[in-house]
Amino acid sequence: MPTSTLPSRTRRSPRVLVTAAAALAVISSGLVPATASTGTAGAYSAPLRTAVRNLPVAHENNAGYDRDRFFGEWRDANGDCQNTRHEVLVQESRITPTYSSRRCTVKAGRWVTSWDNRTHRYPSTVQIDHTVPVAEAWGSGARRWTQTRRKAFHNDLGDKRSLNAQTTSLNRAKSAKGPEAWMPRANRCRYVQEWVAVKIRWRLTVDPAEKAALTRLASQCSNVTLRVNRV
Repeated sequence: MPTSTLPSRTRRSPRVLVTAAAALAVISSGLVPATASTGTAGAYSAPLRTAVRNLPVAHENNAGYDRDRFFGEWRDANGDCQNTRHEVLVQESRITPTYSSRRCTVKAGRWVTSWDNRTHRYPSTVQIDHTVPVAEAWGSGARRWTQTRRKAFHNDLGDKRSLNAQTTSLNRAKSAKGPEAWMPRANRCRYVQEWVAVKIRWRLTVDPAEKAALTRLASQCSNVTLRVNRV
């Protein structure tokens, strides 16, 4: 317990001091059970099933949603003339991509989309998917964010689980659905891990049906440790 050099108006009994000291010793020794490690203010680490269990539950509220108005478009955050879509294409291409004459847009490369393990050579056959759809984010807490934070979510290049190139037809099939209503054909456990990681990263809630689906799906996957930097 911290001490003070200032005179105290009340005198604590020895029993109170001993009890407080004992409690501090227990906490310091690590004897208090922990289900997740938060580390620094933004760091989070927990097994997948623990992470799912700890997701805060709230009913989704999509009132007032307007994607263009509240989230905007892809932006060029670093001023290299490549917007977020093309930054993701560059990151995920299995070979060095080719560009337009000004290197602002990607013309060709090789992408393997995780939902169907399909190989793509041209960007025209893929879309950049928000793992947690923008509409889902709005109803799970983003409606209370600042405009700056919403645009940061929309263009999140800080965690590779946030944005991925996916086959256009599958991305359209997913639309704004959560895992309780839609799951990919391939790499389902990876998808669950990525969904949960993004929810944690952006401190978003889950609705009851979503929580139930994630709990069921996580029980069928390896209980890997999720490490997330929250923003």
